[in-house]
Amino acid sequence: MKTLVAPDRLLDQGLARLRARFAIPEAFPAEVVQAAERAAQRRPDRHADRTALPFVTLDPAASTDLDQAFAIEASGADRLLHYAIADVAWFVEDGDPLDQEAWRRGTTTYLPDGKASLYPAALGEGAASLLPGVDRPAVILTVRIDPAGEARLEGVERALIHSRAKLAYETVRDEQLPEGFVEIARRIERAEDRRGAQRVDPPEQVVESDGKGGFTLGFRPQLLSERRNAALSLAANLAVAQTMLEAGTGLFRVMALPDAKAEDRLRASALALKLEWPPAMPLAQFQRRLDPGKPAEAAFMLAIRRTGSGAGYRPFDPHSEQWSELPWHAAVAAPYAHATAPLRRLADRYVLRTVLALAQGQALPEAVGSALPELPRVMARAASRDSQIDRAVIDLAEAAMLQGQEGTVFKAVVSDLRQDSAQVQFKEVPVIATVSAPDALPGTTLSLRLLRADPLEGTLSFEVVD
Repeated sequence: MKTLVAPDRLLDQGLARLRARFAIPEAFPAEVVQAAERAAQRRPDRHADRTALPFVTLDPAASTDLDQAFAIEASGADRLLHYAIADVAWFVEDGDPLDQEAWRRGTTTYLPDGKASLYPAALGEGAASLLPGVDRPAVILTVRIDPAGEARLEGVERALIHSRAKLAYETVRDEQLPEGFVEIARRIERAEDRRGAQRVDPPEQVVESDGKGGFTLGFRPQLLSERRNAALSLAANLAVAQTMLEAGTGLFRVMALPDAKAEDRLRASALALKLEWPPAMPLAQFQRRLDPGKPAEAAFMLAIRRTGSGAGYRPFDPHSEQWSELPWHAAVAAPYAHATAPLRRLADRYVLRTVLALAQGQALPEAVGSALPELPRVMARAASRDSQIDRAVIDLAEAAMLQGQEGTVFKAVVSDLRQDSAQVQFKEVPVIATVSAPDALPGTTLSLRLLRADPLEGTLSFEVVD
């Protein structure tokens, strides 16, 4: 990691310009804040008492908007995962100021100097957050996971829970986690292998506050605790999707497989990166062998992610031509849904309300039924905005780090081609850039001279040197 010391605090100025460019709200309107404060006073009176279950949470250490808590118990050879999800719908009424503002935002937007939350802090970091040591309303998804890693939704209920501990990815030890946590993660991973799942977790290029008024830039691979925790969420979301599919309703997360042409490009990239990909081996099997700690393999993982067509949402509609096939998500090789992060994603609140109604044998609330067809558009808009912001923040940090080094020659490896340009990953610094290199091939090492670094605009200019 490198500390960024931008002269005249240009990174701060660049972030301010980004906030204006993407119209990121600095605060909530007064009526939304007031609605959140009123909602936070609501006493749960439709919730079973499950405070005796030993729930815990596992998140980044700094997180205070805690969507998920879990408790685990054995049931013969199976494991029962009691996955408690923040009951945001208990606090947010259809059409109220909180609901309307959430529809405008779509997601929580993250920047290194702060976030624009989906809900005000009185809810998102207070009454609705599954904080430790206090009773909180939740929707508990009870998921049965058999020895083969197959997940089935066994029950859904509104309940009060009492989290025993707020565990952190960075510091958690296995003995602090509920018995069965590691075993469930292993089962889910084995099930992914059997399905041929194409989930790829390359290292993230991240910019974060260093706590001293500056920022750090680098590549952050997923921690083991993070991957295991993601397996629990995956199991719950797969079980939710299957339940909705069988009931003929709901909202699904979908992503197409890379087409044959895209896979041919990936094979060329693997060859250039000197990766041994046997001709008969499917991409899904090969990519699960990759090590994000090795630069060439990390570059290939990023290439796989960029090759995909991107994920989206699709409501259940048996009359649509799209429903000639299952709502498929290539990364997990199964029907899939988003239900486990309602404090940060608008769609999850409606998926939870859907499975809660199904489990109780009730008709889908009218507001939920009318929302499902509209959510894909809203979520796509929010995802596009967040993706552009993430890239723009990285661009700012890279330019700030390289400012003053004009004329310096850097070594970089070509990781992808885009018409007459090449995407390159630098060897000495955590920078990914696009340069004009029409004759480059994936895996080629280029020498690049920095011509200009503008940390205010977040732009870098290079020329290829012999």
